[in-house]
Amino acid sequence: MLDIIIEGASIFDGVRAEPTETDLAVLDDRIVLIGDLAGRDAARRLDGRGKALTPGFIDVHSHTDELWLVDPRCTGKIMQGVTTEIGGNCGSSVAPLRGLALEYRRADLQPYGLDVEWETIDQFLTLVERRRPALNVATLVGLGTTRRCVRGDEPGPLEGAELELECALVQEAVEQGALGVSSGLIYVPSRFADLAELAACASAARRSGAARYASHLRSEGDDLLGAVGECLDVCKRAEVSAQFSHHKAAWKRNWGKVHRSLERIALARAEGYVAHADVYPYVAMWTDLDTLLPEDAVAGGRDAILERLRDPATSAALALRLELDHAGTWGDIQITTLGTERNAGLAGMRIDDLARAWRLSPPRAVIRLLIEERLAVQAIFFAMSEDDVATVLSAQFTCIGSDASARAIDGPTARGVPHPRTFGCFPRIFGRFVRGRHTLEFGEAVRRMTSLPADIFGLSGRGRIRIGDFADIVLFDPEQFVDRATYDRPYAYPSGIDAVIVNGTAVLLDGKPTGERPGRVLRS
Repeated sequence: MLDIIIEGASIFDGVRAEPTETDLAVLDDRIVLIGDLAGRDAARRLDGRGKALTPGFIDVHSHTDELWLVDPRCTGKIMQGVTTEIGGNCGSSVAPLRGLALEYRRADLQPYGLDVEWETIDQFLTLVERRRPALNVATLVGLGTTRRCVRGDEPGPLEGAELELECALVQEAVEQGALGVSSGLIYVPSRFADLAELAACASAARRSGAARYASHLRSEGDDLLGAVGECLDVCKRAEVSAQFSHHKAAWKRNWGKVHRSLERIALARAEGYVAHADVYPYVAMWTDLDTLLPEDAVAGGRDAILERLRDPATSAALALRLELDHAGTWGDIQITTLGTERNAGLAGMRIDDLARAWRLSPPRAVIRLLIEERLAVQAIFFAMSEDDVATVLSAQFTCIGSDASARAIDGPTARGVPHPRTFGCFPRIFGRFVRGRHTLEFGEAVRRMTSLPADIFGLSGRGRIRIGDFADIVLFDPEQFVDRATYDRPYAYPSGIDAVIVNGTAVLLDGKPTGERPGRVLRS
């Protein structure tokens, strides 16, 4: 007796462009038969006629992290067909935690009522295994987190004993299961790291068996090309692969630069580098509002930053610099999530509207909001061109990453006004860039979400429909699978998806979550 038979689906195996119309069988956690199964018995039969059957989608750039413990249903991702998430991106990971890194993590998780019961990657992943998430999870180790463990948020490159300690933390994290390292070079404290420090940490990961470096570049705008060069230099020195996170050119004055940045990456690949990129299919980015602050304003940790913002002379100077750097863009910045209930009603408001409501200039409104929320403000920045998004997506070495956490429309993760990519990233690829703009063919879009990321991150036995591989599979209507989340109304699940199976167990049937949580922790 087989567990599941899916009949007559168009099977896209994750590699080939064209499908095969046939049946597929699942037993335990594996794909066991592909072919005519009319005479075989199964506990459950699904009608796949007129539907696409693909490997489960792999979200290479997730920020769910501790939310795997807060809400292990991961509903917002399984409703998109995601069966595996990779966290620990942009230099921020769940561990290691000590000193200021531990202090900040505890403060960040207070709104969720989650106690920090771990200090290492192994301890955290063990907790996730006990919570049994609905999908598979893996993580990188963030070089912002490791740096904060060593020196807090103080500027300057690490050298000597401090650098040795950071490398030791990286090695330990990889030995405990991290798939590689990540950096977020616009964030504190990652932005204080120099090339030598980044290369040393990436080398430490390679020595422990995970030769991967994923980077939120130091610039995604005016100095995009220089930032691409820095990432490639890290990889050359450390002898590791490069993953260009959520690759883009931000702000109108930089639109079109992705043609040159992709050429630079393609040339490096031709020279022998292992380099890939990921992208989300939207024209707005989503990050911390305090990233607007210049580098000399963000050293020393939260208390030091807040002291500068409260100082009248310093605040006035910062307001002037913010206006010089961002004049004309305040209407393109939308507040999404706030750290306290004090200003919760501002979620969804644009900065220029906030400024009018508070009778302040936009820079002054930003500074006041950061002070009142102790920097805990996230915002959406409408900064990209869809033509650029399509250009990045068209590069054959680009895969898909939501740059979002797994949330739900109810429960503890339904907070603020999140970016619509939280609920719509993967179906939007099919609706907007396969059927709409024809940027990708259907089978190629499937490859970018399945076998390509599996190969990049070493996820053996996943990302393909193949006998003997893990049964992570998705059944959906190829003409109706589409996102429904918008910037104003993000809490909307996609339509057109029938079933999602993770490790042989259905987590979604008839378009509805089953409540099953068969996900596994995938360690390096």
